[in-house]
Amino acid sequence: MRTITIVGAGQAGLQLGIGLLDHGYDVTVVSNRTPDDIRAGKVMSSQCMFGSSLARERMLGLNLWDERCPPVEGIGFTVPDGEGGRAISWASRLDVPAQSVDQRVKIPAWMNEFELRGGKLDIMEAGIDDLESYARSSDLVLVAAGKGDVSKLFERDAERSTYDEPQRALALTYVAGMRPREEFSAVSFNLIPGVGEYFVFPALTTTGPCEIMVFEGVPGGPMDCWSDVRSPQQHLETSVRILEEFLPWEAERCGDLRLTDDNGVLAGRFPPTVRKPVGVLPSGSYVLGLADVVVLNDPITGQGSNNASKCAASYLSSILEHGDRPFDRAFMRETFERYWDYAQYVAGWTNALLAPPPSHALDLLGAANDHPRIARRFANGFDDPRDFFHWFMDPASAQSYLASIAA
Repeated sequence: MRTITIVGAGQAGLQLGIGLLDHGYDVTVVSNRTPDDIRAGKVMSSQCMFGSSLARERMLGLNLWDERCPPVEGIGFTVPDGEGGRAISWASRLDVPAQSVDQRVKIPAWMNEFELRGGKLDIMEAGIDDLESYARSSDLVLVAAGKGDVSKLFERDAERSTYDEPQRALALTYVAGMRPREEFSAVSFNLIPGVGEYFVFPALTTTGPCEIMVFEGVPGGPMDCWSDVRSPQQHLETSVRILEEFLPWEAERCGDLRLTDDNGVLAGRFPPTVRKPVGVLPSGSYVLGLADVVVLNDPITGQGSNNASKCAASYLSSILEHGDRPFDRAFMRETFERYWDYAQYVAGWTNALLAPPPSHALDLLGAANDHPRIARRFANGFDDPRDFFHWFMDPASAQSYLASIAA
């Protein structure tokens, strides 16, 4: 039986840990918080899991909320016209509905499931000395979270990191009482050129069904306004004020809005970053970075939890295929590059959406008003962003695609 330690009890760490347990590995997951700490703490993300990621959870028997979680049935896209109306506005159904479960609900339940299946859960803030200890007792140590000196183990990859500063001021608001979207539930995505983005979608939180409001403000712009917010209620009021000013059709849904709980708000910013996957401990032992530790994207495309799931699945395959050979530096690099074969497309698409939209992209999104085929392809690209590189990312490919639809 091979022994594996995973530092970080999030989407990637627990999914990988449970997958390894199911194949007979001895697995320890290290968390700096207990399940009760997580359940009673602040929201951590704006997770929205698309079809293929949900399928991976179901394969592992981790789909514990299918009967309770409201579905996300489609994607809507809107660009204001600057005069109170909408220049672009369309929506399309997803082939497979998505789902959003608050990490405060999901992670404690998965931690319990991990222990029920025979995993060992260590509650501690792991530092370098702890990693050294785990490296001595484990065949492989993976790091899916870390602060301080642990985070410095993984060097920023300058060649693969497009930005070195935050590109958006981020805020989350978990709310109840929002009027549901008509026709079908969806991620309602609004792009306000020069100001930022706002999207909202149904989810399940600790208090039941809710909506998650996500604000992405261009730094220095009018949506970069969270630093002076001092209370949860002020956070909610700021959220509504932004909608009233820039997106009146979204504000109309918020007449009876209230926070799900005082911990249902979050604000911050970070630079999207790709890091080199192998960390070297003072002893010379190696540790392997996992998920956000090695590829951290801005949440503008909703890929964070999906990337974590796909990274965990990719790493699981690499570990199982490696058999009883040593988990050396070459294995770690190859394991990451296998995941990067997919993740590079997510990073490229996400980083492109952080820049001012090029004319060919706006032409495609505008044409989706009249061509449901375009709208459907864009909506379902969220499940596998590699498709965008065939028709959306390149001006020549976009022109050719538009011509084929108009023919």
